[in-house]
Amino acid sequence: MRETVETRMSEGEKATEVILSTFRANGLLLAAGDRLAAEHGLTSARWQVLGAIALAQRPLTVPQIARRMGLTRQTVHTTVSRLLADGLVELVPNADHRRSQLVRLTELGEARYRAIDEKQAAWVNELAAGLRRSELETTRRVLGELCKRLEARSHQPQDPKGNDRHEL
Repeated sequence: MRETVETRMSEGEKATEVILSTFRANGLLLAAGDRLAAEHGLTSARWQVLGAIALAQRPLTVPQIARRMGLTRQTVHTTVSRLLADGLVELVPNADHRRSQLVRLTELGEARYRAIDEKQAAWVNELAAGLRRSELETTRRVLGELCKRLEARSHQPQDPKGNDRHEL
């Protein structure tokens, strides 16, 4: 007996193209981030964690940083440990949860983040030159919606075969 193979609808084909382009863009963005941050002794990963805290404008826990950045807690924990060793962040008590300390930028961390952010502003302005604002807004909206859907699916139980237990 032959199993039926599900085929992609046209929207599924286009979504697959978006996903493949996103994978490629992610790799290229990480490499560009490494180049932008290297002068300040950072990697994209370290810059990303500093940015999550800076953009939140308040200290965050490791799980909060991980959720905001779409990373695992283990990855963020390792990065925070390196940032601690470099004096770019510090751990402070968390009144809401004694065992989950807050990660806060130090003055040095804030200065490094600002310096890279200034370089990034010039870099991204050049990168975006010639793209229409409406195109960028549509891209942001679609990627945001895909992220929401992926996050919702990641919280749903799976059956023993590893398949999601829900309908799209």
